Amino acid sequence: MAENPNQIQISSDPVQARYDKLNILREMGRDPFEITTSDRDTECIAIYERFDEYENKTVCIAGRIMSKRVKGKVAFMDLHDKSGKVQVFAKRDDLGEEEYALLKRWDVGDIVEVTGFVFRTQTGEVSVHTQSVKLLSKSLLPLPEKFHGLTDTDMRYRQRYVDLIMNGDVKDTFIKRSKIISAIRRYLDSQGFMEVETPMLVSNAGGAAARPFETHFNALDEDLKLRISLELYLKRLIVGGLERVYEIGRVFRNEGLDTRHNPEFTLMELYQAYTDYNGMMDLTENLYRYVAQEVLGTTKITYNGIEIDLGKPFERITMLDAVKKYSGVDFNEIKDLEQARAVADEKGIEYEPHHKKGDILNLFFEAFVEEHLIQPTFLMDHPVEISPLTKRKPGNPDYVERFEFFMNGWEMANAYSELNDPIDQRERFKAQEELLAQGDEEANHTDEDFLNALEIGMPPTGGIGYGIDRMVMLLTDSPAIRDVLLFPTMKSLDK
Repeated sequence: MAENPNQIQISSDPVQARYDKLNILREMGRDPFEITTSDRDTECIAIYERFDEYENKTVCIAGRIMSKRVKGKVAFMDLHDKSGKVQVFAKRDDLGEEEYALLKRWDVGDIVEVTGFVFRTQTGEVSVHTQSVKLLSKSLLPLPEKFHGLTDTDMRYRQRYVDLIMNGDVKDTFIKRSKIISAIRRYLDSQGFMEVETPMLVSNAGGAAARPFETHFNALDEDLKLRISLELYLKRLIVGGLERVYEIGRVFRNEGLDTRHNPEFTLMELYQAYTDYNGMMDLTENLYRYVAQEVLGTTKITYNGIEIDLGKPFERITMLDAVKKYSGVDFNEIKDLEQARAVADEKGIEYEPHHKKGDILNLFFEAFVEEHLIQPTFLMDHPVEISPLTKRKPGNPDYVERFEFFMNGWEMANAYSELNDPIDQRERFKAQEELLAQGDEEANHTDEDFLNALEIGMPPTGGIGYGIDRMVMLLTDSPAIRDVLLFPTMKSLDK
């Protein structure tokens, strides 16, 4: 070695200093970015959990330096990997003067490999006594100071990679998210469901009341939309004889941003032939209990200080009964649109000129009921005006066999006894087209191919859509949807 690393001048600027150290390594022929792999054979957590097994054994660990203390001829570092952290103890006498001099120049944030034997220090700290070291990647930007979290929430979302490094609870949330989705798949697979994939780019974005994003496909010179739901393609598969199907995928809605809404989010929809919305209620209860038990080890969860019990039977109440309970208005006694508008005026409920009696009932629900549905509740039997893809209730054609699943005052899922009458479906699409003509950008277009599928014949079917992000929010006690999306939508800093 031509020159002792300790004698080479390093800039006082913290960022430039890191570049200086990298340049020194490159001049020495030890560029860390040329290293392509590691010999790591042990995760940090294993050393702690099975210390008796590892004591005095040689291990190779790798990870990021999160703290470093140098005291003359000895150095201590906390090394973090995916599983956790372990203390590294290094001595100049073990490494040699040259290697130790380089190690002293390592920075917090550097990614390193350490080979050594496992022991306990005099203070009882489980540690790795270093025998050889290797710098695998140089961190050229300093991590936030002590960052007891990056407290700037906007920066946390924009630089999630830093957030994950500095905040263990954030990493835990996303590990739980992965486990939640895996548990969902295990449960549905055990019930005979088949996971499928359907198009994201569609000519007709139907299946929900939402404004789509639009794009242009140059190769075909056609305008396309990003899907707003998974429904219409999955029901085509039911027609095709795939009797139990589900998809977990991204959908896109050109809407606003708030604590529960992001323009792209994860939706799961499933469809089961030869059942109805009652079957979907049973499935939902069992699914939520299974996932909570698998991931959290309990069916009692706490969100924002409120205990929610998934172990008890979920309440089932009709929209009519819920509105009567919380607003005092009995829509069974309201015979026509004129009366509905009158009671809305009386209660201060604002409505649009195109709203019908069923729409006004739903406005009452949103105003008076929704916030009270804290414990798991199935809100059933919606008016037909707001449910264009749902089978009517036998003997009561103004209402449909639909439920919304609520917890914490949030809609968590939406389910139907699916409409399989192509004649009725065409009429409802026609009503949606009329709403489009009146300026309702969230109304559905007629989907002729879907109608063709229904004319081929679809069996009685139950279907449901789950908001996966909200499910993760509740099961991880996260206050906002951005806290459970690794990379939430953010306004450009250039704007």
